[in-house]
Amino acid sequence: MILLRSVIIWLFIVFAEIIHGMLRGIFLVPVVGDLRSRQIGVFTGSIFILTIAFAFIRWIGAIGKRQLLGIGVLWLILMLGFEIAFGRFVIGLPWERIASDYNMAEGGLLPIGMLVLAAAPLIAAKVRNGIQR
Repeated sequence: MILLRSVIIWLFIVFAEIIHGMLRGIFLVPVVGDLRSRQIGVFTGSIFILTIAFAFIRWIGAIGKRQLLGIGVLWLILMLGFEIAFGRFVIGLPWERIASDYNMAEGGLLPIGMLVLAAAPLIAAKVRNGIQR
């Protein structure tokens, strides 16, 4: 049940991130440019992810650091697969553009966002109600 609930919340995170990306493209890209808007988006997206995790961490039902970190790793793996598949096969981005989001030397900050995603269940549980065990 924890696994199913974790995947459901991940799907909710994906939906929120898609809307976030669309709004970023409409409102922020024209003002600050593509790269800067993607950099800003890592931080605003992290806030959305943490908010969603905070709202649903009790419902997921995980207890203990091991389960919470396991959920975070699951979310990370699912999101990496989704980001790459969606970017390449739905949006049609070249591999270089996808990789640039992960290259911190070129200004890509997505590794920070992915770390936040992986830590989000643990952070949310600590903030929400402390960790048992």
